[in-house]
Amino acid sequence: MSDPDHVQISAPGGLSATIAAEGAELVRLTAPDGSELLWDGGAAWARHAPVLFPIVGRLAGDTLRHDGRSTRLTQHGFARDRRFTLIERAADRCTFRLTDDEASRAIYPFAFALDIAYAIDGLTLSVSMTAINPEAAGTDLLASLGAHPAFVWPLVPGTPKTDHRLVFEHPEPAPVRRVAGGLLTPTAHPSPIEGAILPLDEALFDDDALILPGPASTSVRYEGGGRALVFAWRGADTLGLWSKRGGGFLCIEPWRGHASPEGFDGEFRDKPGVVAIPPGGRLELGWQVRLVA
Repeated sequence: MSDPDHVQISAPGGLSATIAAEGAELVRLTAPDGSELLWDGGAAWARHAPVLFPIVGRLAGDTLRHDGRSTRLTQHGFARDRRFTLIERAADRCTFRLTDDEASRAIYPFAFALDIAYAIDGLTLSVSMTAINPEAAGTDLLASLGAHPAFVWPLVPGTPKTDHRLVFEHPEPAPVRRVAGGLLTPTAHPSPIEGAILPLDEALFDDDALILPGPASTSVRYEGGGRALVFAWRGADTLGLWSKRGGGFLCIEPWRGHASPEGFDGEFRDKPGVVAIPPGGRLELGWQVRLVA
């Protein structure tokens, strides 16, 4: 029996994935041996891989200010909590779409279409995210766009978390940023990345997310317990890393945009990290994950 709330895709001998219509969210990613690669949405954090749109992070006071009007828009936006429409489906791929409606325009006064496409090729899952400003909109679509996938940590049950590490494509010596109360703090912190290697420890996330503005890399190898995933991204200008003590997950998050800086409470158009998409234009961001060991 078909499930109207979920779509399953797979490749013979490769990965399989389940995507929920609610939020167009990836909720399972399974290796050929049946082991799970994605966080199960347990008590520590109830999500799996939410789509971040039309904001990444938080606005000051959870308030969007545009053309003299103020509306309430909460952290990471509303797309993750809206039901998408399935517009394409095959055995190894699917595409979901969300468009503006009366409910969205009440809090976010823009016309848009948001497409989230998933495809599996062997041991690789690819995800494409596209925010589209309709030709007839007549005004810029102001938005940020991000991904928030949470992979299991440890990768192999019973393996110590501290036996894991991230190996970046290039050295990442640039200072990192943090958030407080969901807002980007002004202080730059020395990077904990040792050359291209970040040894993983829950203590890294005691001050919330670790944020890399403009990373030199476009991929990172996540490894531990004899298993490894290679995570790559395109179209992002920021990379977030996040976990919680007691949570069995590590989030690797490519973003186009970021939370409001502390002290900024102005017009949405002027918010750092917001992209102005002209009528007929689009904002694209993509990521993929490959099981390599």
